[in-house]
Amino acid sequence: MSGPILAIETSCDDSCAAVLAGDGSVLSNVISSQGIHDRYGGVVPEIAARHHLELLTPAIQSALSDAGLGLGQIERIAVTQGPGLIGALLVGVGQAKAIAAARGLPLVAVDHLQGHIAANFISPEPFEPPFICLIASGGHTLLARVEDHSSFITLGETLDDAAGEAFDKGARMLGLPFPGGPALEALAATGDADAFDFPTARNVKGCDFSFAGVKTALLYAIRDLGEKDAERRRADLAASYQQAIVEALVERLSRALEADGGDRVAIGGGVAANGSLRARVEALGVTSHIPARELCTDNAAMIASAARFLPDCSQQAALTLDAYPSGAQR
Repeated sequence: MSGPILAIETSCDDSCAAVLAGDGSVLSNVISSQGIHDRYGGVVPEIAARHHLELLTPAIQSALSDAGLGLGQIERIAVTQGPGLIGALLVGVGQAKAIAAARGLPLVAVDHLQGHIAANFISPEPFEPPFICLIASGGHTLLARVEDHSSFITLGETLDDAAGEAFDKGARMLGLPFPGGPALEALAATGDADAFDFPTARNVKGCDFSFAGVKTALLYAIRDLGEKDAERRRADLAASYQQAIVEALVERLSRALEADGGDRVAIGGGVAANGSLRARVEALGVTSHIPARELCTDNAAMIASAARFLPDCSQQAALTLDAYPSGAQR
């Protein structure tokens, strides 16, 4: 069992740092949100990168303080290498490389999607492979077969928008603030989910997803209702829209289970914090694991969890480590 791992996550707009013990338990998990992108209706990559420069070092200091440790007691450094916003990722990778080089510590490069899966490995109730994992976030939506702790096999992915992106864009159409997912969920709680029949892209074969159609359907429903009626029925629109997205996710998850012949599922990613999705997954009648909400959204504890099962970079690789914006280099 290795010693404490300090992890850094800067794939989007949250500056995250965490410390995990060698047994996989969380000693600290700091998420420093920038709180500025709502005025633009979405994350602005250049602004996100600049704010990481300001917020990441204090986040690391807080993570160490919360864990009751100093850098001298850390045995490995882990960092998100990609996918994500390239400018934001480079801030985290640069900081991790600097700490590792200055302290002579091993550096572990982690894929962000592997991190979302590894949130399920965190103690005190780690969910062991094999299982099918649904990852749904603002930038990614995919189904994976997880056969071991260090890799996964993609079974299906989105053909257009990610589920979290669909939530954010739908919320924006309904006049809700960014980030849209939590705001839309709150509004949906007061509406009738059966008021509107939005599509779930059942014609898409296999385990792939598509959310462009439901997004367009919401746009047309708002247009056809007119400004006054659309405002009056915002809660019903939100509830029906949320239900369509959740049903599409659960339907593909059920397809994957049937095709795989398994009976163990887990979820991860920011959309996994959605209460409706969590309830539908729990109702599938199979063995399921759903991480705590703070481990579903972007965080560094999941990156440290993944790093526990990954090899250290060689000395040369650690010095030349670069970030990647897409999943192509996974």
